[in-house]
Amino acid sequence: MNLILGLVWISLGIVYFIEDDTIRWNAYVYLLAGIFFLGQYLWDITNQYLTVENGILKRNTVFGKKINLNDITWIKKFGGDYTLKTENQQLKINTELIEEKSLAELNKILGKLNLPSEKTPFANTV
Repeated sequence: MNLILGLVWISLGIVYFIEDDTIRWNAYVYLLAGIFFLGQYLWDITNQYLTVENGILKRNTVFGKKINLNDITWIKKFGGDYTLKTENQQLKINTELIEEKSLAELNKILGKLNLPSEKTPFANTV
């Protein structure tokens, strides 16, 4: 989706430069928006959505968050999202962005956490 949006915005910016004799500020805004979306697309294809290393789960978005697996006190599953909570922070994971094999591995990792059954949807999956 980011690729399509980036190409559309850049196309609109180029059309403004070609069609209009006086260049307006919105042509630059269209070009910047297109560059932003293309940059986001390139980021998404070069980085995995989630990584788990050394007991730390990290969401690899532009402003990514990370959470220590040992600090998780509660896991909530709602729709296609997981919300992992610690005493000080929370991390929301969109499972639709994860491949099935990787999601099964994530479920296994979250199922192995030592949480009470009322605080995890993975209590009976280990």
